[in-house]
Amino acid sequence: MAGSKNSSNHIKRSPGDQTVQVLIYIFIGAFAIACVVPFIYVFAGSFATEKELTERPFFLIPHEFSLNAYRYVTKTGDVFFGLKNSLIVTAVGVIINMFFTTTFAYPLSRPYLRGRNGFINIVIITMLFGGGMIPAYLLVSSLNLLDTYWALWLPGAISAFNFIIVKNYFQGLPMELEEAAKIDGSSDIGIFTRIILPLSKPVLASVSLFYMVGHWNSYFSAMLYIRDQDKEVVQIVLRRIAFLAGGINTDGTPIDYGLMGAPPEKAVRMAITVVATVPILIVYPFIQKYFTKGVMVGAVKG
Repeated sequence: MAGSKNSSNHIKRSPGDQTVQVLIYIFIGAFAIACVVPFIYVFAGSFATEKELTERPFFLIPHEFSLNAYRYVTKTGDVFFGLKNSLIVTAVGVIINMFFTTTFAYPLSRPYLRGRNGFINIVIITMLFGGGMIPAYLLVSSLNLLDTYWALWLPGAISAFNFIIVKNYFQGLPMELEEAAKIDGSSDIGIFTRIILPLSKPVLASVSLFYMVGHWNSYFSAMLYIRDQDKEVVQIVLRRIAFLAGGINTDGTPIDYGLMGAPPEKAVRMAITVVATVPILIVYPFIQKYFTKGVMVGAVKG
């Protein structure tokens, strides 16, 4: 019986469908290789010598293994302080983002809330128009947030794009669950924390990843608002190291390396790319199973 059931459920594909499917797999495979190979080259180049990087235009395995680039990147220890600061900015920032995004999206996802369309339209307007860099800087300065991490957290506490994804996902959940919980005497906060959030793990994981990548890559805002070197995030530290490796100070003046000679500039730049990228890549495998489902459902429902 089991064998007949499996055979009956098997879908027979025509030769044309099979050809199209093979072509799709080939295209996706080629696209994946095109995305992965450059990073492998950068990773391999970070362990190569400057001579090999100059003589060989492309390689995936270096002939001579060298740690000179990583020694140069880490010799002052600034990169470790930068990584610590970036971890703090990212972790706390994601918590703030998710708190404000979910608590703002949930009431606006309820059809019985009066005036919700007006609030949603206001959010959409912010996606089309912005005040610009100078008004934003003046606002942060007037609030005495300069040289604090709050300048990196509060201005972008809610992303309009992520808010719409979360709102649409909440809106797609059955209203009967909320009605049943209210009959059992649950409060709005109880419904939100005990029913809505547990059922929304896919979209919450996906949006958290968006916020996480945004905070980790926060470069311009950190350069604009943070002046204390002890609070610099890793992107700013790596920028300074890249300038120094290229023989230029951050103020534009040339550097005299003396008898020690210049560091391996190309390898240092590749090592900087690896240091800036690998920590955030480690997070992807843990939330990959939620990612596609959360984005697709949150994007189409509503």
